[in-house]
Amino acid sequence: MRNYTNRKDYISKLLAYKDKDLIKVVSGLRRSGKSTLFELYRQTLLQMGVRAEQIVFLNFEDFELRKFLNDLDALYAYVIGQLDLSKPCYVFLDEVQNVNEFERLVDGLFVKPNIDVYITGSNAFLLSGELATLLSGRYIEISILPFSFKEYLTARNIDTSNKYLNYEALFFDYANETSLPKGVDLRESGFDKIYEYLEAIYNTIVEKDITQRHQINDKRAFGNITKFVASNIGSPLSPGNIAKTLKQDGQSTHNTTVEKYLEYLVASFVIYKVNRFDLKGKKQLATQEKYYLVDTGLLNVLVGKERATDRGHILENIVYLELLRRGNKIWTGTTRNNEVDFVCKTPTGNISYYQVAWQINNESTAEREFKALEKINDNYPKYLLTTDSFTQNRNGIKHLNVFDWLLEITA
Repeated sequence: MRNYTNRKDYISKLLAYKDKDLIKVVSGLRRSGKSTLFELYRQTLLQMGVRAEQIVFLNFEDFELRKFLNDLDALYAYVIGQLDLSKPCYVFLDEVQNVNEFERLVDGLFVKPNIDVYITGSNAFLLSGELATLLSGRYIEISILPFSFKEYLTARNIDTSNKYLNYEALFFDYANETSLPKGVDLRESGFDKIYEYLEAIYNTIVEKDITQRHQINDKRAFGNITKFVASNIGSPLSPGNIAKTLKQDGQSTHNTTVEKYLEYLVASFVIYKVNRFDLKGKKQLATQEKYYLVDTGLLNVLVGKERATDRGHILENIVYLELLRRGNKIWTGTTRNNEVDFVCKTPTGNISYYQVAWQINNESTAEREFKALEKINDNYPKYLLTTDSFTQNRNGIKHLNVFDWLLEITA
């Protein structure tokens, strides 16, 4: 039961939608903690006085449930048969995409009085196509990410109230090993075990969620595209320039194929795509997106021991995921000769800007990083996040220590 205490924010979200007439869809990478979240939420319901016969919990990756995967009527009868429908009931369907025509099952349970439905899936296609059409306006999606830096330290039983902690060393562990809950549990067994675990997850995603599902024959091209994106996190990329680079390596892959493969990786939550936003024209641009990895530990599997990505981009990746956790919509800001790492629309609809750099170690770095924010001509909050212990605000720009920011420590 380790690591179960770590997902308070997600539990609060689920509780906020409890008994509301909406299907709760929890999406995210395989092994990012969706099943654990459901288990934890189920325990919370029991503590709140919900009786066991009011809850059904099914994980469709369990071997004994395979008999139901193609028999919707039997599955529906099985679920209903376990519930006391005179009281509010809670049905959890984990990895529901494994059930043939699962949309009909979800809809059938949802329309029954007194049933609150919760589902998970490891693929964004879960919410595209039929399910979205069928359930239009009747579901809420909660995206789950691997551990934040704060959750990671909690999982390692590290007391963050200790002022003398070496955050840089801990952050290095977090960024280099993994942020996936089970992977953190494997720390005591050594780095090799974490590596094997990440490799197994990645191979499962590629095999089950991508190559089988989309009948990809050219696995080599797919692998090379993934590696290329992983080596260039935080850099503007387009299907065209990826195809061009592959061509120089003697591999001919069409732009549209590259685009499709990137879509599959995004839909499986391996990478996240960030569109560019024209700060002058105030509109989203359709080219040169940036990509970030769901877990920087995957760089070990995808890029190998040399991990070509510099620490500034790795920090940027982790800041991006944290902004996402905090409910922001995120773009990368651009003008003709200026770029801001992140333009965010907060859950309350406000705008804020973030620039990320590893360190301000000289005047020219300070000039470059502050200048990017200073050129934005509005009064929205602007932040520069670095690992520096001594921070210096300038022209209304807040310079914050990134570890304090990640841990929500206020001075």
